[in-house]
Amino acid sequence: MNLSPEALESFVQAAACGSFSAAARRLGKSQSTVSEAVARLEIDLGVELFVRGARQLLPTEAGRMLLSHAHEVLAAAERLQRHAAMLAGGQETRLTLALSDAYQQSQYEARLCELDQRYPDLEFECLIAEQADVLDLVNQGRAHLGLLAAQPRYELEIAYARLPHGTEFGLFVRCDHPLAGRRTVDAQALAQWRRLRLKTVVGSDTNDDEMTILGSRCWTAPDYMLLMEMAALGFGWAILPKPLVLAYALGRLEELSVGGWPKQVAVDAVWSRQRPLGPAAAWLLDRLIQC
Repeated sequence: MNLSPEALESFVQAAACGSFSAAARRLGKSQSTVSEAVARLEIDLGVELFVRGARQLLPTEAGRMLLSHAHEVLAAAERLQRHAAMLAGGQETRLTLALSDAYQQSQYEARLCELDQRYPDLEFECLIAEQADVLDLVNQGRAHLGLLAAQPRYELEIAYARLPHGTEFGLFVRCDHPLAGRRTVDAQALAQWRRLRLKTVVGSDTNDDEMTILGSRCWTAPDYMLLMEMAALGFGWAILPKPLVLAYALGRLEELSVGGWPKQVAVDAVWSRQRPLGPAAAWLLDRLIQC
């Protein structure tokens, strides 16, 4: 059985796009090339992967079951390519990381020390960004790697890997804020005070699944460090990474006791599928995933 990466990619993209033509546009190939690749894959696997409808291409039950395996094979192929790039040399001269404050500072410092020791001549750049801004920097090629609070979904151009260390988020106010010192704080009490909310520069407002209470007043900032400083000045309450508060605002902010909080949030590393990682970026990604 010859399961080519091209056939698996055609299968994955066709399932995601809902049509061979849309998948072909995304892959930069002709529709016939994509449909023939999927047809050959069906012959090799001995199962029908799609129901060819007039309006939309729908995976069969077998197709749905095999889709996750196709993703795993493609991910393994990407890992193989990363390691091959490291072995082949050709190290990049510059590495840019788009970093969220959701990534724990202690982990970041350890990885930077390792990077410095292994690639002492590498030019390293760190850009602080959050959520959609991280993804935009990676998509544009402005950053090679990005670290951000895990998103519910990513564009097909974005590859991602879950890191072993997440971050705990809590609700914080200045120590002399009227909400401070209460045994418990409910949604009604929160709604009476200004919320300090993350809003990225790129795109619309960030996802509010983690806190549906907005209240009538809201100030925004594009990163958690700015939100933390606004909270420390007493302008309202904010959802913040607890390690960030402990590192920079201990004694200035107080964590509120709210039902369902604090919350553990996973952190993802992201990179572009359209731009192969160089040896240093590939090495850093592997270290981030392992540690």
